[in-house]
Parts: sequence; structure tokens; C-alpha cells
Amino acid sequence: MRVYLGSDHAGFELKVHLANHLAKQGYEVVDVGPHVFDPDDDYPAFCLHTGDRVVGDPGSLGVVIGGSGNGEQIASNKVAGVRAALAWNVDTAQLAREHNDANVIAIGARQHTLDDATALVEAFLTTPFSGNPRHSRRIEQVAAYEQSRRLPELPA
Repeated sequence: MRVYLGSDHAGFELKVHLANHLAKQGYEVVDVGPHVFDPDDDYPAFCLHTGDRVVGDPGSLGVVIGGSGNGEQIASNKVAGVRAALAWNVDTAQLAREHNDANVIAIGARQHTLDDATALVEAFLTTPFSGNPRHSRRIEQVAAYEQSRRLPELPA
């Protein structure tokens, strides 16, 4: 499986660690950047490009990393077709895949140790989407809004 990694300065060390770790696990890792540490860089470009590559490469997944992961998740979700989830424990990483078929995980490097963050990413990458019709229906509703920009009717 191809895994795209993007970060900012706050996530740089974790991104480098994950690139090495995941490659040793047999993943095809694509480092979207940054490729050098720059304490003044901004996350949007790296996260937008990571999301775009994931959407353009069916079957791949992405990891975006910053200080908290919040901005990285927000930026990634601006790319049509991205379903980015902020994970803060193994359960949320697994549920993002299992229930939401998330294709990008956002991690806060300042919120976790290297080992804990690695466990979150591994849980995300190894958990399949459940395919449950209830979850599929919800994903389709969000995708329909993403394409049409028309709000759905509220239930009575």
C-alpha cells in the first residue's frame, strides 16, 4: 500500500520517523514534504498536496502531522474526496477507518510520544472499512454534498 506523508515543522521529526518505520514494514512511502526542517513553514500546502495525492491514487492512504493535528485535518478535508480524521487514541484511529472509511489520518506530534503516534498510524493503516450499509450511506451523503454543495433535507 502506498502511504503519503505530509507535515509542518512541528510534525517533521515524527514524519521522518514514520517514513522510515513504515518503509521497514513494507509500505510504499511517499514523503510529500517538507524535506528539510524549517521552523517557519506552514502546513496547508503540505496537507493539501497529501490529500490530493491520496484522492488521485485509489487504495492509498495519507498521514498529515502537525503540532495538534487540528489544522492539518482541516486543510486536508478541503480537498474533494478526502475524509481526514484526527486520531488521539487507537480507538479513534481504528474507527476512522472502520466507520468513516477515512483515507487520511491527522496526528498531533506534540500530543503523543513517537511510539504512541506510531501505534495510531499502524492502527489506521491496518484497519479496513467495515462496509456496513449504515456507514456507507452516511459517507455517500457527505460525498453528495461535497459535489453539489446543496444541503440535504432535515428529517422531520
